[in-house]
Amino acid sequence: MVKRREFDLGLEEMTQLLTEMGSRVEIALKESMEALKNSDVETGKRIVKSDTELNHMEEKISEIGAKLIATQQPVAKDLRRILIAFKISSDLERMGDLSVDIAKVVIRLDGQPLIKPLLDLPRMAELVTVMIQESLQSYVDENVDLAYKSAKDDDQVDALYSQILRELFALMVENPKTVSQAMLLSFVGRYIERIADHATNIAESVVYLMTGKRPELNQ
Repeated sequence: MVKRREFDLGLEEMTQLLTEMGSRVEIALKESMEALKNSDVETGKRIVKSDTELNHMEEKISEIGAKLIATQQPVAKDLRRILIAFKISSDLERMGDLSVDIAKVVIRLDGQPLIKPLLDLPRMAELVTVMIQESLQSYVDENVDLAYKSAKDDDQVDALYSQILRELFALMVENPKTVSQAMLLSFVGRYIERIADHATNIAESVVYLMTGKRPELNQ
């Protein structure tokens, strides 16, 4: 019973860290998009400097999980819980990196006026934020239905990304002077789309945890 209690406490600590990582990713994405909308270079620089926090949390999860494996020798679903925590922390860390990439675009734009009002990119970011929340909640609650719902939301993100690319391409054709900024904005769309892919990865991990089979939700 003592060993089981220690195992449960370790899992709880990893879950808390994953939840905190998710919150930090949401904040980084929101702030980077606000910086983009407001051409706020200083905020962009601050986001870039804070990038190491998620790395440290991922390392902490790895340390806890490795200790549990060494001392508790978990099998079956208990072992999957630890391995999936490793995978989710890696996905969240990558999401943080992609949010920083958006901030780097803000720095590269260096305050220049935007070539078009930002409507669809913020909408993409809002959808992705919901995906992050749902995928992590599905992990905490072990809710397969919510995991599938989160992954399904990726279709809307992909549709918006395609629309954004079409509009930016049309702007470049119409006015070649917009090419440089249009390319940077297309990168932002790609970064947000990749964050959505990582959220879908988390949903896949939840389904694997509960069923022992890994579905292909990210198509």
